[in-house]
Amino acid sequence: MPRMTARSRHEAHRASTPLELFFDLCFVVAVAQAGARLVHALAEGHVGAGLAGYAAVFFAIWWAWMNFTWFASAYDTDDALYRVVTLVQITGVLILAAGVPRAFDDNDFTISVIGYVVMRLAMTSQWLRAAASCRDRDERQVCLRYAAGIVVCQLGWVGMLFVPQSARSWVFPLLVLAELSVPVIAELRRSTSWHPHHIAERYGLFTLIVLGETVSAATIAVQEALDEHDELGDLLPLAAGGLLIVFAAWWIYFAVPIHDHLASNRQGFVWGYGHYVVLSSAAAIGAGIEVAVEQTVGKAHISTAAAASAVTVPASLFMLTVWLLHSRHFKRGLAQQLTLPVAALVILLCTFAGRAAVPLAGGVAALTVAVGVTLQRRRPERTGPA
Repeated sequence: MPRMTARSRHEAHRASTPLELFFDLCFVVAVAQAGARLVHALAEGHVGAGLAGYAAVFFAIWWAWMNFTWFASAYDTDDALYRVVTLVQITGVLILAAGVPRAFDDNDFTISVIGYVVMRLAMTSQWLRAAASCRDRDERQVCLRYAAGIVVCQLGWVGMLFVPQSARSWVFPLLVLAELSVPVIAELRRSTSWHPHHIAERYGLFTLIVLGETVSAATIAVQEALDEHDELGDLLPLAAGGLLIVFAAWWIYFAVPIHDHLASNRQGFVWGYGHYVVLSSAAAIGAGIEVAVEQTVGKAHISTAAAASAVTVPASLFMLTVWLLHSRHFKRGLAQQLTLPVAALVILLCTFAGRAAVPLAGGVAALTVAVGVTLQRRRPERTGPA
């Protein structure tokens, strides 16, 4: 069996592999399932249950992707055995996706946990293989702590299936905290050799996939509405506003070279964990546009403001979180620092603009990019547009 040695953090021209891209694409199914269930819940007015279910399901999706991505950044050998084990993980992802509707609607995580078992067994074998290949004692201990932590947490998820439904709302957050603590504990004394540029690229690509799913979901929603209802005059401004928000989200996210900021575990973990909000809000924008479309044609029996908030709240959250994680580290001067926070607030206020809320929010998003580009040209050193 070929040795799985750590890759260098300073490796030149490190880029995502076709296998990693394939892995990401398989997550689209799970993201789409979570978004579809969120649309149904919000359109029916079940806001609290819908948001709670979405938060739980999206955590499961995001954390599975995170586990693979950070390991691959440090130990990807891309040999035959590594590829086969990764394909097993992809099988687990697809099982997880199949269980999303039950987990969301009925709080039944049985299928999702089975998918997680498949993924985590494969992930544990990868860490054990890395440990067996380590010649450095401290590095071997890091790999073994990861393997042990994953097994313990997975036993917790399996155990949750036998807990009464009423107690799961307490058990789930505890297991989430346990999962989040595994990398921190495992790398307390010794860091794995994850590659800053590679990690930044991997997150960027996954963000692109999520935004692409948002565009796809919104397009299908508008198309179906046009097929069933002759509401072209109402739907076109809504579609235009939604597209402007998504385009601005892409522009703002990729405005700065964030890999320069990822210099240590402390910065990398905060940035990486913070992407739960970035990715979940990006996916929720598409769900929100679907809700707004259904409300416009009378399929969703909720208020106009409630439908608008399904778009403006995640859009505002996306901008604010990207500023916290990305942009503020590269901005110079008060005007540049305030651009995104102020834009997030204004987009939130658009909620109360009635039917014009989403088109108006799209206009604000586009204006935010324009302001960012203008400020960058006036003061170009180490800044990015928006």
